Amino acid sequence: MNIKLQQIADLVEGKITGEGNLNISSLAKIDEAKTGELTFLYHPAYEKYFQTTKASAILVKTGFNKTRNDLTYVEVNSPEKAFFTLLRNFFSPQFPLEGIDKTAFVHPAAELGKNAALGKNVVISAGCKIGSNVKIFHNTVLLENVEIGDDTLIFQNVSIRENCKVGRRVIIHPGTVIGSDGFGFNPDEKGVYQKIPQIGNVIIEDDVELGSNVSVDRASLGSTVIKRGVKIDNLVQIAHNVIVGEDTVISSQSGISGSTKVGKNCILAGQVGIVGHIEIADNSILMAQSGISKSVKKPGKYFGSPAKEINTALRLEAHLRNLPAYAEKIKELEEQVKFLKEELKKFNK
Repeated sequence: MNIKLQQIADLVEGKITGEGNLNISSLAKIDEAKTGELTFLYHPAYEKYFQTTKASAILVKTGFNKTRNDLTYVEVNSPEKAFFTLLRNFFSPQFPLEGIDKTAFVHPAAELGKNAALGKNVVISAGCKIGSNVKIFHNTVLLENVEIGDDTLIFQNVSIRENCKVGRRVIIHPGTVIGSDGFGFNPDEKGVYQKIPQIGNVIIEDDVELGSNVSVDRASLGSTVIKRGVKIDNLVQIAHNVIVGEDTVISSQSGISGSTKVGKNCILAGQVGIVGHIEIADNSILMAQSGISKSVKKPGKYFGSPAKEINTALRLEAHLRNLPAYAEKIKELEEQVKFLKEELKKFNK
């Protein structure tokens, strides 16, 4: 693909300094870019590569100090956002996928649209299982109620179990399971765990993206709900009856226990763990490796295990790092107190 730099500048509303008639073949990282490619510079950590990059053109912030004459500059308000806009509009990958792969199993109801529906432009890749748990009752096949909305892309080896619903423009990456049984067991009088039937479902709303090997458990009753615009990274566990609010993002290796409600526009960084039956306020940021043991009632940043408001957590961390010095200081003070007591005894005599 070759695109004129002027077309790129027009799309991102950028100002060109240099050769606007350049042909751009691809986008690249600043430290890996080659001749004919466009790169971008937005973070101070990457400024060290500016003098050595081999890119032909570079997206920079308006007012950038242009010290290289062999580069063509495109000045924009936000180089990072402009770069992502270009990726979406000119360089998005074209997946070699179409329709339903011959190795996928899709329940006949989903294909025929009787008790279920497949939308337009749905891609179901190799090895997928859609509504695969057919129930047999009195020798009658009960058709499953799986729904998959328009323009949804389901990659290899995804399982979507019975009665689950997937919205429009959803992307599900390989190995993810939608609608596996919730972790529901109850010990009997002998202490033997008996399985509690999980008879609810999972609802995935529009414009959701799920990474690889994500597990979204069906509800015991009702629905586990992933709301519109949620983005979930690889290796995330969503337990039964969880509700994740609109436009929330969840990073890898995080887990949300049953019946918890996560608000909208939240960020869960890597390895966040949340106990069950609590609520997380809208616009909350739960930082990496935090353990959330009670409801978060107001927006803000939280860190630690158990998690605390970020300023409190950082002060505690600072004190922890200083414990050896504190111990030495306390030892010194104890020696001084001991000395003063001895002196006081002498004085009283």
